[in-house]
Amino acid sequence: MHDADGDPTRKSHDDREAQALAPSPAPARLIAHLDMDAFYASVELLRRPELRGRAVVVGGSRARAARFEDGHWPRLGDYAGRGVVTTATYEARARGIHSGMGLMKAAALAPDAVLLPADFDEYRRLSRAFKEAVAELAPAIEDRGIDEIYIDLSAVARAHEPLGHDPLGGARALAQDIRNNVRTATGLSCSIGLAPNKLLAKIGSDLDKPGGLTVLTAADLPLRIWPLPVRRINGIGPKAGTRLEQLGIQTIGELAACTPDWLVEHFGRTQGLWMHRSAHGLDDRPVVTHSDPVSMSRETTFDRDLHPRHDREQLGALFTRLCEQVAADLQRKGWVGRTIGIKLRFDDFRTVTRDLTIELPTADAALIRRAGGLCLKRVSLNRRLRLLGVRVGTLSRADAQPPRPRPKRPPPMPQTAPADAPLTQTLPLFPDES
Repeated sequence: MHDADGDPTRKSHDDREAQALAPSPAPARLIAHLDMDAFYASVELLRRPELRGRAVVVGGSRARAARFEDGHWPRLGDYAGRGVVTTATYEARARGIHSGMGLMKAAALAPDAVLLPADFDEYRRLSRAFKEAVAELAPAIEDRGIDEIYIDLSAVARAHEPLGHDPLGGARALAQDIRNNVRTATGLSCSIGLAPNKLLAKIGSDLDKPGGLTVLTAADLPLRIWPLPVRRINGIGPKAGTRLEQLGIQTIGELAACTPDWLVEHFGRTQGLWMHRSAHGLDDRPVVTHSDPVSMSRETTFDRDLHPRHDREQLGALFTRLCEQVAADLQRKGWVGRTIGIKLRFDDFRTVTRDLTIELPTADAALIRRAGGLCLKRVSLNRRLRLLGVRVGTLSRADAQPPRPRPKRPPPMPQTAPADAPLTQTLPLFPDES
């Protein structure tokens, strides 16, 4: 006769009960998504703390806003033009304003909001600062833009150390230290989602904004993920979202209930299977810590349509500045390129691109301007322009280039044209300085 301790049935039952009560170990894969909170607007508030708590919209022309002095803030309701909202404070968002909205439409929602211009030089400076602050604690970073990154914490030992009965306590503490480091380095707040994969981490970073730290595991799917709209899955855009809604699917949970075959029937094999996996929180994409850029570009949308002939001087100055900005970006990041391209958008919203491949890669503004000018001569400039852009592609590392003699520049192009010259010749190109 066995006592209780010797009863193998009882022992097995006790082991199962103890295992059920024990905390689950931290997942082997720990991915964080860090998203700066209302980044552009927060940078502006950092410089103008007296505007905290007010509805502030960032967008429009810096030249126009420069006429206002600090303390005499331009009102959004006084804006006239076709600029768009770059970002807005949470107080402005609460009134229905969001990024990409036309400023005139935003003005109807919050006419008393403050309108500030975008300062991308400062945004890029603080973007580099917050990423450097994160790298001090967790160097495996995938750069996803000026205000967001993925961080792979899987190889960071302290992220797997439990704290008390919390198997994810070490990961929470590390994420909190990352947030504190970012705040110390920049004065700005961020939100972090922590999960077994990139898909859930990105969803999590948006759940408790601003200043949130959200941890998600597979066990959280039914209560925290499935009630969310399908558009919260990164990769389901407006077109797919509308199609799903037409099929009666509005939440991630409803998407998860669909069979793979049904989704494949309606969305094709690749997207259908991806939707099914995503709705179940499955994502095996790695954190890519290094990827070479395909190209670098700069573009600007005008406050008013510019005429290729009557506004030629202004267009020429803008073209010059774009080439200089692209060249500065290439030089700062150590790249050179051989394919120079331009982008034009006309007043009828027709978009035209042209490019030219040169013999030797360059990061020189004058050479970029020269090649871009040749591209411009291949476009019929018979309408007013809304947008002008310059791009450099076919990139290679500047330090990998063999020493070569500087190529001779082609003869200067004419700076003016007769009044009856074709419009294709009237857009000015900045001159040779030699």
